[in-house]
Amino acid sequence: MTRFTDRFPAPKPIIGVIHLPALPGSGNSPGLGEILKKALRDFSALEHGGIHGVLVVNDEDEPRRLKAGPETISTLTRVTRELVLASSSPTIGAQILLNDPEASLATAHMAGASFIRTDYFVDPMERPEFGPMEIDPQRLLEYRASIGARDVLILADIQVKYAQMIDTRPLAESAAQATDCAADAIIVTGAVTGEPPSAAEVVEAKRGAGHCPVLIGSGLDASNAAELLRAADGAIVGTSLKSGAYVDASKVGALMGIVRGLGSA
Repeated sequence: MTRFTDRFPAPKPIIGVIHLPALPGSGNSPGLGEILKKALRDFSALEHGGIHGVLVVNDEDEPRRLKAGPETISTLTRVTRELVLASSSPTIGAQILLNDPEASLATAHMAGASFIRTDYFVDPMERPEFGPMEIDPQRLLEYRASIGARDVLILADIQVKYAQMIDTRPLAESAAQATDCAADAIIVTGAVTGEPPSAAEVVEAKRGAGHCPVLIGSGLDASNAAELLRAADGAIVGTSLKSGAYVDASKVGALMGIVRGLGSA
């Protein structure tokens, strides 16, 4: 057993994503009321479809910022808290983009949520528009302890989509380092949103991860779930569960039906 499997006891847990509209501080934000309405509508579709977990993300904030402002942190904390209170089953988590895992931890802890996702944990990576990403897993763990949030899980991407490795290395090496730095689960993605990793990449990550669960972080859908979930320990699913801007309950049900058919739910 691991901390992740304690929190997600299903054999192949599926975590659905709620992509929030632009939050206050972005010029095109619809305001807190509409943000909460959208979040709760998406949550209802995910929960009724039998999803195991829900990750709420400030996906539509523009311009993108590496570190969150106070208005972003406070808004996401409020939204996350509403989802925690609404949930009768799914485990709730939070992520503040683009690279602010400390803010994500504070948000999750203060809202009573159970996990965060961080795109950058151990890999030296860069993005053309931002340059090198800041990574310091030890500092993140120390910060988690300092705010009393040791029970908040860290789900950590390795060699994440949209970024380039500064010094290339095997995926298994990144997975091993993430495990050594106390990630509670490791996430493997394709190159862009909607593109899955290959089953071979998942297997390579698992070779390095040891006891740490490895999750699909992009591109899983009803057409490839059976193949990819044979290799992975679970998945985080966002875009493929949506019709337009909203989570589609029928798509959630279809995916979870496949998961149940694999004997994994």
